[in-house]
Amino acid sequence: MLTVTLGTLRTRWVTLVGTFVALALGVALIATMGLGLASTLDAPEQKSERFAAAPVVVRSADELRVHSPTGDRTQPLAQPRGVAPRIATVLAAKVPTIADRSFPVRVATGDGDSLVGHPWSIAAFGGYRLTAGHEPRRPGEVVLAGDPSLVGKALPVRTSAGLSNRTVSGVVAPARFEEAMFFADGEAAKLSPRIDNLVVRAAPDVVRTLVGPNADVQVLTGDDRHRADPEPNRDRDALIAMNALLGTAGGVTTFVSVFVVASTFAFAVAQRRREIGLLRTAGATPRQVRSMMFMEAAAVGVLASIAGCALGSYGARWLARLLVDERLAPPWFTVGAHSWPYHVAFWTGLLVALAGVTVATVRAGRIRPVEALREASVDSKAMTCGRWVFGAGLLATGLGMALWRMLSDPADALHRKTYTTQPMLLITAVALLAPILVRPLTRLLAWLPAQLPGATGMLVRENAAAGVRRTAAIAAPVLVTVALAGSLLGATATINEAKAAEIGDQTRADLIVQADDAAGGFDSRTIAQVRQVPGATVTASATTAIYTLEEGTALIRSEAHAVDPHDLAVARTLPVRSGDLADLDDNSIVVNDEWTQRTVGERVDVWLGDGTKASLRIVAVVAAGTGNNGVFVTPHNAPAVAPDRLDVTWAVGADAIAGAAAVRAVLEPTGAEVQSRTDWIQSQYPSNSRQTRVGYLVVLGIALTYTGIALGNTMVMATSDRVRDLAVLRLAGATKRQVLVLVGVEALTVVVVGAVLGTIVTAFNVLGIWGSLAALSVRSTVVLPWRTLANTLGACAVVAVVASVLPAIAALRTRPVELAGARE
Repeated sequence: MLTVTLGTLRTRWVTLVGTFVALALGVALIATMGLGLASTLDAPEQKSERFAAAPVVVRSADELRVHSPTGDRTQPLAQPRGVAPRIATVLAAKVPTIADRSFPVRVATGDGDSLVGHPWSIAAFGGYRLTAGHEPRRPGEVVLAGDPSLVGKALPVRTSAGLSNRTVSGVVAPARFEEAMFFADGEAAKLSPRIDNLVVRAAPDVVRTLVGPNADVQVLTGDDRHRADPEPNRDRDALIAMNALLGTAGGVTTFVSVFVVASTFAFAVAQRRREIGLLRTAGATPRQVRSMMFMEAAAVGVLASIAGCALGSYGARWLARLLVDERLAPPWFTVGAHSWPYHVAFWTGLLVALAGVTVATVRAGRIRPVEALREASVDSKAMTCGRWVFGAGLLATGLGMALWRMLSDPADALHRKTYTTQPMLLITAVALLAPILVRPLTRLLAWLPAQLPGATGMLVRENAAAGVRRTAAIAAPVLVTVALAGSLLGATATINEAKAAEIGDQTRADLIVQADDAAGGFDSRTIAQVRQVPGATVTASATTAIYTLEEGTALIRSEAHAVDPHDLAVARTLPVRSGDLADLDDNSIVVNDEWTQRTVGERVDVWLGDGTKASLRIVAVVAAGTGNNGVFVTPHNAPAVAPDRLDVTWAVGADAIAGAAAVRAVLEPTGAEVQSRTDWIQSQYPSNSRQTRVGYLVVLGIALTYTGIALGNTMVMATSDRVRDLAVLRLAGATKRQVLVLVGVEALTVVVVGAVLGTIVTAFNVLGIWGSLAALSVRSTVVLPWRTLANTLGACAVVAVVASVLPAIAALRTRPVELAGARE
């Protein structure tokens, strides 16, 4: 049998190359994602940046720490307290200190760049050095990063004090960790009285002694100083986000790789049924046939898996560069020297190859010799008992999970991991059941062409219907390509439409005004001026946070809105599940139905945005919707938070045009953006950021590129196996052009069959999202990405036609008589 095996490998080189390519690329994908994922598990200790040269940094903890039975739980405070004045006074009396302050600044020219303001005396600790000009010496002077030609120029700068011209007295080299503007120390203190950090020139032990055992103060030295940097957990958060992204991408690519490899190897076995029949006729036992094909698969599997691991090492480095270039990963991110991804990729590839061949040869080995020869020409029984069981089981599981999720936890369907992995069950189910779907679909699609003059349409219909296994195997890559692209993008688009509809349904105001970040919210005088506009009812709200300890173990932060309850119903229409919004007062709270405690009248222990603990009574419960509905409290429970949004509603008969002009005139000095209801809703429409698009490229683009290659690979294998059929057509009188047209039309037909199956899977998945949104009381429309589906179908069609016609052209160069008599 070893001689037969070696001879087979030599004569069926197209099938050998096809299975080798599919497996090598699949293993490469798994290795690439595995190496990237492994590299996100270890991060070097983040070094201090803005305070790299500071001896000691003292800062407020600015975090809420709550004791639970399983240990302390912490969350950053929505309203940081800063260093207490008492601590600052004690330290300044004993040792040299420099106060650090951070506050938003906006340059009101061009794109309105947002910067962060600091006192100049703190600049040196972050490595800032003047490259031109001098330090800010007067209140109207500033220093910023930029070209030396900026020195002496006046820039309109917006701060909490309003808009004013500031003269650039000097420039510094840009820093990686922030875009800063430096003010004179006295001016910075006026703009931001709160002290965020204190740089202390003294020994750490001396500082700790002076501070005393104060739990709200941190004394930072060495690498711990990075906790005072802007975004101190930037690298850790980026790695966590990358871990989630690559975990999802790894799951998708592993599924696609296993799916395509198993399908390719099963198709390779199906191509050899005539050969198996001849071997059985010659006296080979089923065990010998299985052993021969198992050894072939093992040989190809080992070599292809080794090649795939080698390709994966290069692919992982390319992936790391892409993530760094697109700012999804920290600049230092590289692929580490990890071995387990290679083991996972190698053994997964080898086992899938062996499993695919084993399953296919079990049935082939059981067929009697005469039956094997008969089935080599026509697929009489394409569905096996195991295929029925697994296909029906996966279909029931996929549909059942979607229904169960819709009824029990509809919000889970909106999570990326859920709608990314959900299609896999249905794709696999439809792929297993494809043989029973292919024949009727093919006959339906080819019915009209079969009625046209000529034999092309009839031959396409009969060839595809007779070769069910071949048609199903070629349609499989198209199915997974269309289903993945349609399901992921369709789910995202449907959820985005739902979010936009939810915003529109809940917004009743005629004008919405959002405060400029640099202004720090609206003061009471400005709000009073807007309320004096004839016919205007103004609802002022402030964004804060509420913390709750769920089930005694998890400290959960919820976005909260502080608003006057009498104005709330005028500006917004909230989906109230129970209770009454009008009952909201200083001792109560409105929660959403994602909270563990959500019974009207029940008291819940919460912590406010500044860390103050409070016990509030639940007066109403609103639907969580798509996640935008937070909780509501009164301004009393959001101390020291200025309103950052104004909703203006016009009374009946009021002059809305004149009123809007008056509102804009009042708010012009604040730099706030005044938008109509329509413009506001449009501006809030969810849009994919550049990083999100790159994420889709990683999750979807790589997997779809692989399936496109697999489709072309399978088409080459299928066409090369039909050289005798092509020769018979030529001997029957068909011209080369007619044969090539037939091959191309057959390829297009099979691609359309796969696209129809993929679209069906897409529709089921998107309908599941739509049902979950309906269960969340969110009005939405079903959005199918038709353009993407059409582009995907077009790309698959081009790949399939080219990969089928080119081998046919090569085969037709040989005389038909020689092709008809050629050995397989």
